[in-house]
Amino acid sequence: MIKPDQHIVLVGMTGVGKSTVARVLGVRLGRSVWDSDQVIEGRTGRSVRDIFAADGEPEFRRLESEALADALAYPTPLVIATGGGIVVAEANRAAMRAAGARVVWLCADPATLIERVKLGGHRPLLDADPAGTLQLMFKAREPLYREVADAIVLVDNRSVSEVVEAVLR
Repeated sequence: MIKPDQHIVLVGMTGVGKSTVARVLGVRLGRSVWDSDQVIEGRTGRSVRDIFAADGEPEFRRLESEALADALAYPTPLVIATGGGIVVAEANRAAMRAAGARVVWLCADPATLIERVKLGGHRPLLDADPAGTLQLMFKAREPLYREVADAIVLVDNRSVSEVVEAVLR
């Protein structure tokens, strides 16, 4: 159960619907939404793709960690939509635990994710081989998502409303 003073952090693979679910949750709970990719783009004035191209993944991960730390330190409870790779850094996993946030892993079958990411162009890690890359990422990240998750919500064949209801349970 979500406590009234607790941040809700959505984690999961790219394309799983974290940003969309966060927006609906924010409205439903009357909370502000902190979308890490949007925060990074707002702070830098550059797209995620541009940051990756110009500065590389390590710089993007640094910015992502900074955005997460700022969100977790926010004085009123937020709905936080993270980037798919937020769990890779141990410091981020530790920060979520230390903040006492409710972490919900939105989980989808990699085949579902492959279908969803075909439409988006802002995912630079998937440029070369989207299907193969997603499979490898899922395999590497699955234990990390499990490590931080207070709850796991399966999103396959569910509407956004159904996912939101599952998050709130």
